[in-house]
Amino acid sequence: MCDACNTSPEFLTREGESRRGFLTAGAAAAVAAPLAAAGFAGTARAQDVNALAESQVQSWAAFDTDGAFAPHTITRRAAGPKDVVVEIMYSSICHSDIHTYKGDWGPQVYPLVPGHEMVGRVVAIGADVIKFREGDYAGVGTMVDSCGTCANCVADREQNCLNGTTFTYGSEDKISGGLTQGGYSKKIVVKEEFALRIPPGVDLAGFAPLLCAGITTFSPINHWDLKPGQRYGVIGMGGLGHLAVKLAVAKGAEVVVFTTSEDKIADAKAFGAAEAYLWSDEEALAKQAMSFDLMISTVPVAYEMQPFLNMLKLDKTLVNVGALFEVQGAQGMMMAFNRQSLAGSMTGGIAETQAVIDFAAAHGVAASYEMITPDQIGEACEKVVNKEARYRYVIDMTAA
Repeated sequence: MCDACNTSPEFLTREGESRRGFLTAGAAAAVAAPLAAAGFAGTARAQDVNALAESQVQSWAAFDTDGAFAPHTITRRAAGPKDVVVEIMYSSICHSDIHTYKGDWGPQVYPLVPGHEMVGRVVAIGADVIKFREGDYAGVGTMVDSCGTCANCVADREQNCLNGTTFTYGSEDKISGGLTQGGYSKKIVVKEEFALRIPPGVDLAGFAPLLCAGITTFSPINHWDLKPGQRYGVIGMGGLGHLAVKLAVAKGAEVVVFTTSEDKIADAKAFGAAEAYLWSDEEALAKQAMSFDLMISTVPVAYEMQPFLNMLKLDKTLVNVGALFEVQGAQGMMMAFNRQSLAGSMTGGIAETQAVIDFAAAHGVAASYEMITPDQIGEACEKVVNKEARYRYVIDMTAA
């Protein structure tokens, strides 16, 4: 195993300084560092002031739970001193987007512009911005604001802000009023600290899914400290699951996939999994008993979990990141006997999200995707529901 595979990910703090020094994580950041001394304020003054002004932006919105997406104009606020203006190039479809507009997680206000996995080019920066310059690539993920002062925010857990996280769409917009609107659009204005550095030279479209699917599956790997050589089970291999496989393989783990789709067996092995099995193969599943150091479930609906809990070694954990309502089939006595744990996890904070981007860039990891145009959003969403995505649909906003 090379040293890079066993290197702990580096985190960028809310203040913009990593644990080994600001802007040392990526090549783009290294190039940008000496420019900081020259002063980004001068760049901001030289840029087109119209780029910082409030603007009317084309987007694609759901107008009801049917998801018949149509063009819709939204207002993006004028950029403040610490804001970054990003021209969105690629925005990917997350299953969360579908759950949201369909009302699976509660009533929504329409028109609704989803999208919390986006990558684009910085076209303007506020006078006090230090992390970006015009022309850089930036990503925006699942959240765009938090209080920044509570215990959770200070601990780089903005997604758990005690005063209320502002999520990228469908959330109370505490700056502009109304509700936030997401990445199925041509442009977004976001606070500097909630924009992620995207290194040059990567597959930009393939990096967009890292902003939710990537961090959602990377965070458990990081928190439960998956080590090279450990046995890691991935239950369900869709948009989240295929990145769980790729990231864990890059970490040096022995990855085993469990899927209900026979055609995904070969894909799992192509992604680096050592083994892959159908759920219906009871004999193969029985042989996995008490063999895993860590497991992750990416399945978005409830199912009987005990057969998979039985696969954990003593004192080990199965992390659920998919089913967000009632969890079924976990037997207290059986879990207690082997002191196994069933845990939950969601997206990570900004520092951890930057860490997965940097890790993926260093290890050549990106999502597998199919490019679509905005007029295909509704059709693609239905394909996701029907398990036809292989493995993320990415909307090409440059073609709009």
